[in-house]
Amino acid sequence: MARKYSRRASEDVERVMKKRKAGTLRSGGSKKKVTSRKQAIAIGLSEARAKGRKVPKKAKTTKKRKTAKKRKAAKR
Repeated sequence: MARKYSRRASEDVERVMKKRKAGTLRSGGSKKKVTSRKQAIAIGLSEARAKGRKVPKKAKTTKKRKTAKKRKAAKR
C-alpha cells in the first residue's frame, strides 16, 4: 500500500509540532497561540498542501450530522 502522506509533508507537520511545543505557533486569522495538538497538525497539513506536497484532500462533512438535525427537527 502506498503512503498517504509524503515524507516532506511529515517533516512540515513535525516542524509545526515543534513550534507548538515551544509556544511560538500562532493561528492564521486571529494570531492566537495554538495549544491544541489537533489544530497544530491541521496547520502543518494545510501548509504542506500549499507547498504542493502529497497530502490527501480535506475530509468532507458527513451526512450523519445533517440527518440527525433533520430528525430532531421533525420530532418537534
